[in-house]
Amino acid sequence: MKNDARRPARTQTAPDDAWYVDDRCTNCDVARQLAPGLVAERGGRSEIVRQPRDAAEERQLHAAAFACPTRSIRHPARRLDPALDPYPMPLGTTDVLLCGHNSPHTAGANSYLLRRPGGTLMMVDTPRWSEPLAARYEALGPLTDILLTHRDHVAHGRRYADRLGARLWIHEGDLDSVPEADHVLRGTESTEIAAGVLAHPLPGHTEGSVVYVADERYCFSGDSFYWSRTTGDVEVADSVTWFSIEALAASLARTVGRLRFEWLLPGHGDRKHLPAADMADRMRRLAARTRELRPRPVDFTAVRW
Repeated sequence: MKNDARRPARTQTAPDDAWYVDDRCTNCDVARQLAPGLVAERGGRSEIVRQPRDAAEERQLHAAAFACPTRSIRHPARRLDPALDPYPMPLGTTDVLLCGHNSPHTAGANSYLLRRPGGTLMMVDTPRWSEPLAARYEALGPLTDILLTHRDHVAHGRRYADRLGARLWIHEGDLDSVPEADHVLRGTESTEIAAGVLAHPLPGHTEGSVVYVADERYCFSGDSFYWSRTTGDVEVADSVTWFSIEALAASLARTVGRLRFEWLLPGHGDRKHLPAADMADRMRRLAARTRELRPRPVDFTAVRW
């Protein structure tokens, strides 16, 4: 039978032996987070702006390629080297690992593994589904819970939960996206769901958005807020707010005084580690700025990565 599948095409001029980004790129920012000196945004998409100069930069580009949800970072002469797949990858702390292997079914969202005392783990949102990936996570220790931040990131939650024997969490506002969840968060009050782990419902991006904070150090913010390299600050994606920017402003005003953390770990947008007092001050200012925002049409191109 004839195979009519379209081959991914180059959209940037590069030598025949050079890395490039193909035309499936969705401008999700993941590669730019992981290889900022090698990948940049040009014309509303990612491009390789410099070839790796040494082994360390080669590893950076492989990290970006193995995370890319469309597998758009390519080399014309060779396949990705599985030995250079760094995931799950520590993030400057032994407590949190970046899962990589972002899924096109979650709009390329980042997902994380959180180590807990006693050797267990929690997963926050999920990477693409793969049995080898599930086995890789299983080898790290028992996975007790999968914490979904909102409806956009639920795609592989049930499958990973069933495979790894974990409990699946969602907020009632987004329950229709995963009605088979094991635990349902309700209302807007903060809840301790495990020792040291708080769930803060934050309606806004979606009706059932939740921020999870562990040990007053790690904030898994989903799509509620993120670190912007453009502004050098914490921001909300007001141009991609499905439920209500006014609800998000009210959520931040209600919750910001209870949020204490050092590491900002979003689903989309960049990560950042700062002293807790600095983060608290930035979050108060973010809440004030968000009160001034008004509804606007959804526009992915307006996000200030």
